[in-house]
Amino acid sequence: MVKIIKKIACSALLTGAAGIFYMQSAFALLPIEHWTQPSGAEVWLVRSPAIPMVDVQVDFDAGSRRDPAAQAGLASAAALMSAKGVQAEGGMPALDENQLGEAWADLGASLDAGAGRDALSFSLRSLTKPELLDRAVQLAARQIAQPSYPQAVWQRERARWQAAIAEADTKPGTVAGKAFAKAVYGSHPYGQQTTAQTLNAIETADLRAWHTRYLQRCRARVAVVGAVSRAQAQGLVDGLLARLPAGDAQRCAAPPALPPLQPLSKAQELDIPFQSAQAHVLIGQPGFVRSDPDFLALLVGDHILGGGGFASLLTEEVREKRGLSYSVFSEFTPGLSAGAFVAGLQTRPDQAAEAIQVTRAVIADFVKNGPTEAQLRAAKDNLIGGFALRIDSNRKLLGNVVNIARNGLPLDYLEHWTDRVEALTVADVKAAMQRKLQPDRMVTVVVGAKPAGKP
Repeated sequence: MVKIIKKIACSALLTGAAGIFYMQSAFALLPIEHWTQPSGAEVWLVRSPAIPMVDVQVDFDAGSRRDPAAQAGLASAAALMSAKGVQAEGGMPALDENQLGEAWADLGASLDAGAGRDALSFSLRSLTKPELLDRAVQLAARQIAQPSYPQAVWQRERARWQAAIAEADTKPGTVAGKAFAKAVYGSHPYGQQTTAQTLNAIETADLRAWHTRYLQRCRARVAVVGAVSRAQAQGLVDGLLARLPAGDAQRCAAPPALPPLQPLSKAQELDIPFQSAQAHVLIGQPGFVRSDPDFLALLVGDHILGGGGFASLLTEEVREKRGLSYSVFSEFTPGLSAGAFVAGLQTRPDQAAEAIQVTRAVIADFVKNGPTEAQLRAAKDNLIGGFALRIDSNRKLLGNVVNIARNGLPLDYLEHWTDRVEALTVADVKAAMQRKLQPDRMVTVVVGAKPAGKP
């Protein structure tokens, strides 16, 4: 039976791979359907029949922003351990991590789990052959609802994680990133950092309690992209969530809102000594929530400023004109809470002061004066011309649907994306950047620069 399933999976995957070459950029025109299941789970569906596959992402409001400060890493630990075994139930035997991996390999399917800032996510990919999909959904349902959280495996994984943290802390980039997050986010949950100590505070009992608290059918948000009908999607979602508790009114209520991220009151510079060949520099401040109506104007503005690679203003001024850094960038990282704006570069320690001065000057000038018409036109052409690459596979399209679901964006968001970008004016971009950025109140983190006046 296993050999037959593997043969079916291999044949269908080859067919799907061939179909990729004929996929059109008209993905944005595919309608997004949205409804609420009787269980309370919300579903977003895009029917994409070109390939006999389906991609599903199940989100719960249980990302790292929900971690207790003393147990930072709890959500990520739960995601990690979900693949380390499932409990026995209903005549089905328990599966350890090796057996679970073999079961997924036999189906030619996969279930990945991860915890970001705003959500814990389970991502299922399977062929839509009924004999494969039904079994994949059943296995995924067990893994989502009935992880075994084996103590010995958690101890092993925790030790590996702690070793990885210790190794990362020897790198200047990690030191800079942690210092920047602490300065920008303060006590906000977005700034919480997983350490050896917070991992030591997590036991398997905590993982089980976390699972009971957050994983309810009524709290699931499910995005589905693939060759399935609405009726099939409804059955698929019911199957995936079937083993989770239904939840009562109290458990299904939305978790409490987080306090807003506070703006910085003044500029701050952190110079951190570090023996390294390159100085690492991060400059930034709190940003904005993803649902902010200024998002597209800020996306275009950042593309011009530092997010557009070699065509950006920061690259031109810092790298091309002065040779102060091989690469320099800027980006916004919005989420359900305000993320950060950050500009970053690496440079020779003795050039750090000049590189910082130039970077700050470029940011301040762009915020004050905005882009030129030529810069705006070039950014629009690049972003609109590359839009098809954002949705040229089921998995990429799924990511966009998840973005719409998570941030409360309109169902026609993708359909009108290029029109909205095209409609932006110089005044729109300038006003949005001025509303969000305060160049005179940014944090500057410098790791590994030579102190002024020292050889």
